[in-house]
Amino acid sequence: MESVVNFLNAVDDVLYYPILILILLGAGIYFSIRTKFAQIRLVIESIRVIKESSGDKNKVSPFQALMVSTASRVGTGNIIGVSTAICLGGPGAVFWMWVLAILGGASAFIESTLAQIYKRHNQETGGSYGGPAYYIEQVLKNRWVAVLFSIFLIATYGFGFNLLTSYNLQSTFVAYSFYDVKITPIIIGTTIAILTAICLFSDKKRGSGQTIINVTSYLVPIMGVLYVCVTIVLMLINIHTLPEIFKLIFSDAFNFKAIGSGLAGSCLVYGIKRGLYSNEAGVGSAPNAAAAATTSHPVKQGLVQMLSVYIDTLLICTATAFMCLMSKVPITHEVAGAPYVQTAMSTNLGAFGPIFLTVAMVLFAFTTLLGNLFYMDNVLTFINNKKMPSKTFITFFRIGCVLVIFFGAITPMSMAWAFADITMGGMALINIPSIVILGGVAYKALADYEKQRKEGKNPVFLSKNIGMDPDTLDYWK
Repeated sequence: MESVVNFLNAVDDVLYYPILILILLGAGIYFSIRTKFAQIRLVIESIRVIKESSGDKNKVSPFQALMVSTASRVGTGNIIGVSTAICLGGPGAVFWMWVLAILGGASAFIESTLAQIYKRHNQETGGSYGGPAYYIEQVLKNRWVAVLFSIFLIATYGFGFNLLTSYNLQSTFVAYSFYDVKITPIIIGTTIAILTAICLFSDKKRGSGQTIINVTSYLVPIMGVLYVCVTIVLMLINIHTLPEIFKLIFSDAFNFKAIGSGLAGSCLVYGIKRGLYSNEAGVGSAPNAAAAATTSHPVKQGLVQMLSVYIDTLLICTATAFMCLMSKVPITHEVAGAPYVQTAMSTNLGAFGPIFLTVAMVLFAFTTLLGNLFYMDNVLTFINNKKMPSKTFITFFRIGCVLVIFFGAITPMSMAWAFADITMGGMALINIPSIVILGGVAYKALADYEKQRKEGKNPVFLSKNIGMDPDTLDYWK
């Protein structure tokens, strides 16, 4: 086991430095320039768009698509991931998470807009589906690359992330006296696996994911608002330390001597690693949810998914970071993960702190697990030549996903993080070059959208308006 962990960590280190650091930041800067920083200019517009209805209760609205993708983004990474980044990389990791979120907002906009443009009709549900695998195959004419991306997505969201989410959840119980390292993880793993299985196998329409959509649409807003409210209260209690916290973050973020002495374990690398794990901008996951939304113009869903990145990192991750740093709890490698956050909360909330964190983690973990598994049916259908796999296959596949959730609770922390980092990195290495190549279509769609908005219209997408042949599209014919 130790040899496996060491191998995964070695691959993880090389993958993120220098490869993914250059690709993620480079793509974010490039897309920001090409869209004239749409991720900043159009924030207010993105908030307006999420209020729109799909016009059909059986179809996925922009808000529901936002909640599904946010359910996957907003999760244990916003608590445990932030804690790990600060404890192992330093407070400056928070700054680099902010940078990745702002630049990543442009990448999220492009990938989700492309997913909307090239999405397809779902004959079974009347809605739509799509994602990176579909636009890679259709436009880049390379099915093998599209299949490889799909395999990485399954490895990441069906296995890697769920393995890690389950581990992160059980780790929050370490603070309680009843925790038994041999028994408690098994009990927690079994419980969360059963709850997830109930949602997975309760869909009336096989592959529709409607139960997942309904559950996440209710739980994600409640979960996020409660958590942010508590962290804001704690920050207000310690508001006098805010200038000191900003100074700590920025001084560490620009301590290039420290970064240069050990870049693989620096705040820069940990900020980008945990930032990408948390907001998933450019990874190619959210476009699968974006393609399912019913909207009048693809750019609307691009804006919605851009906003999801901000909700995840600039709001929830920042709330966790500030709450922890304001507590003055010593930052050490030993408390990385749940212990650091629990100790920080208990300094102001006493015994209620760890209890609240546990409740938040249960909700975060549960919606993350569901959000991750929402993507599975889409890519399995793609791999199976656009046909939904047999009911028997889907049943056994979902059973496998549920077992992964169980085993995640008893998996070593370093192995869970490394495996999730590597599979997610593989997705990004395929998706980002693809959306750079295909970006021209998204830029034209954005120009068309803004032109219609200036004319006082509710933008409606017509492929001919951006010079596309309608016969090359399925949904937007």
